[in-house]
Amino acid sequence: MAASSSRKSRSKSSAASAKASRSATKAQPVKAPQGKKKGKQVTLLSGGNPQIAKGDGDAPVQAYIAAMPGWKRDVGRRLDALIVRSVPHVRKAVKWNSPFYGIEGQGWFLSFHVFARYIKVAFFKGSSLHPLPPGESKQKQVRYLDIHEDDQLDEKQLASWLKQAAAIPGWLG
Repeated sequence: MAASSSRKSRSKSSAASAKASRSATKAQPVKAPQGKKKGKQVTLLSGGNPQIAKGDGDAPVQAYIAAMPGWKRDVGRRLDALIVRSVPHVRKAVKWNSPFYGIEGQGWFLSFHVFARYIKVAFFKGSSLHPLPPGESKQKQVRYLDIHEDDQLDEKQLASWLKQAAAIPGWLG
């Protein structure tokens, strides 16, 4: 009898745990960071990726970066600043809940996206960069750089990849 009651208790506990786990992965509204309109909510999607309306220019990219959770916000600011320093005439936009960087008339060369434990930087023509960014993709030309919380960002190497990526025709999507 105790085993049966114990199993029921575990079943209820497992069901409650599964329900809590499912609700934890749903999009959750959070208050917008300082500098945004009072009371405005930004939704963090699964993994903490900010849901920002698509738009061209610096403003939506800065809104995305400001809404990035925790340590990722600082990395997002560093990435954006390094991109602007390395590619002074960079074009910016937010598409598909990610900031995109490109050259007018040449297309997009880079994007990044927030995941639960890291930021994924995507070089759309990364297979043309030297040395290759470390992460492989299912798409032959795309290469990735994953940045985790305690990683030391090699800004010199990243700047080199940025300059190389901006110099070749990008993704026109």
